[in-house]
Amino acid sequence: MRHWVLKTLLLVVMGAPTSAWPAVTLSLATDPGGGLNILGVRPNYTSGFGNVNGLGVGTPAAGITIITTGVSGGVLYIGAYDIVISGMGASHLATVDAYVSTNFAHPTILNLESCQVGGACTTAAGFTILSTSAAARTPVIASPGVANGPYKATLGLFVSNTNGAGTFTGADSATITFRATDTTNGATSTVALGLNNPSENMQTAVQLLLAQASGGLAISPASDFAANFGNVNGLGVGSAIGGLAIVPASGGVIYSTPYLLQPSFAAFASTTGTLTAYVSTDFAHPSTLQMRDATTAGGPYNAISKLSGSPTTLTTAAASGASLTRYLGMFVSNANGVGAFPGTAGSSGADSVTLTYTLTVP
Repeated sequence: MRHWVLKTLLLVVMGAPTSAWPAVTLSLATDPGGGLNILGVRPNYTSGFGNVNGLGVGTPAAGITIITTGVSGGVLYIGAYDIVISGMGASHLATVDAYVSTNFAHPTILNLESCQVGGACTTAAGFTILSTSAAARTPVIASPGVANGPYKATLGLFVSNTNGAGTFTGADSATITFRATDTTNGATSTVALGLNNPSENMQTAVQLLLAQASGGLAISPASDFAANFGNVNGLGVGSAIGGLAIVPASGGVIYSTPYLLQPSFAAFASTTGTLTAYVSTDFAHPSTLQMRDATTAGGPYNAISKLSGSPTTLTTAAASGASLTRYLGMFVSNANGVGAFPGTAGSSGADSVTLTYTLTVP
């Protein structure tokens, strides 16, 4: 009889104990150069843009700037902040991505955008809309990643200039979740930034500009707008200053120029407004000089009101962003005798007038 013996060989391999992978740590901080004021401690931070409007008028919160060029349908409020990477091994690199984990209650009016670390963050083209999906996050620090250290990024808030249905005023807020990933070992670190300290406070905004129309008199912007009609006379003889046309009128002539009224408004329930004008400071010689208004170059030209309580209505259908062409006329009397200005043959005299324009949106 044969006996089989089964022997088991146990191999034991001895070696030095393995150490744990170094852990990546993600933090947020206020940038030394200014921007968003980052508050709180990891993993929960807070900040906010404060008062905002779709025209970007007024003074933004401290550290916040506004981009208007290259932004369609509104403006972009931007603020820098620091992403701080720490805890990794000396040879490791980390990427960072983000998504809007809790969106605004009014996402058609307010949208968050991001400019990557090292990007062109002073222009609208440098920003991309932040994803609202955890499965498709937006890169903030792209591959191949960065070593331990602070890195400046920029967050943008798009504010729509829309009016009518869907607009709102008041407070809104959102939350962004950031994730750092160690590209060597796959370790991650996550923090949240709540934009509720202060919340984004949507406000209405109104702006009215004057501008030179094609072929019209130059209009200079300053603290107030200004135009110069130059030398005028009651017969309309001689050469008028460039941009002026001479229109015959009873008792004198009218020096006329086209010009543009440029209304803008945002966050109103109404999509139209009313434009009015009145003479707030009259000529010193109102019997000789008078301001008039017309819808066409040929007239008729009607005297502009001198009463603030009952100004001349230019239109009741002013649309935001749509320029309106009107014709501003200066009537010059051809009267002689007592009260005539300047009053002496061959002499001249200066005079001036101020018009106040008002845009009213219900």
